[in-house]
Amino acid sequence: MTETVKLPALPAPRYMFAHSYRDIIPVTLGCAHLCFQVWLFLAFPHLSWAALIPLGFLYSYCIAWNIESVSHNFTHNPYFKSKYLNRAFALIESLAIGFSQQYYRTVHIRHHIGNSDLPDENGNTRDWFSIYRYGKNGKAESIWTYALFGSLRGDSKIAFKEMGKGGRESDVRWSKFEHAAYICWFLLAAVLNWKFMVYFLPFYYLGHVISMMVGYYEHYQGNPNSPIAWGVSTYGFWYNLLWMNNGYHAEHHYRPKLHWTQMRDLRELIKEKQKEYGVYTIKMPHYLGFLQPSR
Repeated sequence: MTETVKLPALPAPRYMFAHSYRDIIPVTLGCAHLCFQVWLFLAFPHLSWAALIPLGFLYSYCIAWNIESVSHNFTHNPYFKSKYLNRAFALIESLAIGFSQQYYRTVHIRHHIGNSDLPDENGNTRDWFSIYRYGKNGKAESIWTYALFGSLRGDSKIAFKEMGKGGRESDVRWSKFEHAAYICWFLLAAVLNWKFMVYFLPFYYLGHVISMMVGYYEHYQGNPNSPIAWGVSTYGFWYNLLWMNNGYHAEHHYRPKLHWTQMRDLRELIKEKQKEYGVYTIKMPHYLGFLQPSR
């Protein structure tokens, strides 16, 4: 399927934004996520466990939400015209989600190169986080091993090598700076209140587990051999409102550079072709995909 799908161009933004004034929404929410993290640290000594436990789970949710919405859309369409503003926001994101935004960008570009592809004859996948990479007999691996161990499998040396291709050593240096920044950020919190970090780190890890679950169900039962069916979509109103149209994942993989505000329009243009090619959809949000009955 190779036909060109044309959508109306976005209105040309002025001042600082590169693509759309609506990007003030993810920018504001990304900053709010970091503020929530700081507030949680400051409020920790004054809160009861009855408050801290649900707040911890909320923070876990926020990590996954940020990675799959704010950070994800920023990866494909940097929000600002200025390189320096994009660097500054990338640093904010790195501190909020607890790993380098530039590193995430590199890994995510590889994801779109492979589109959760099947292993080759040597057992390798172009997508480093393909759900089939550690599976057997051409099947996806278990959701639980993928979610629990997926975020621990990244190879930074390979990612930095990929990141530096084409003379982009500045991206490698920036990624290492972001990495050092969030490590120092966490160490500062540990020095100031080690009890907080004992409380915080399990929820931080859980947030990345949830993010891996989202990534899994964005492709589980999709068709890795059909571009229009690479992704798995879910069209729930609230999920797409809060997660900035992340539910339109088949559409996103079909046209990954399309702005997040245009996903619904793309869906309307290609939905008949999606039916023809058997694009798989689920009713649950991706992070609850394990509740969806298998077809």
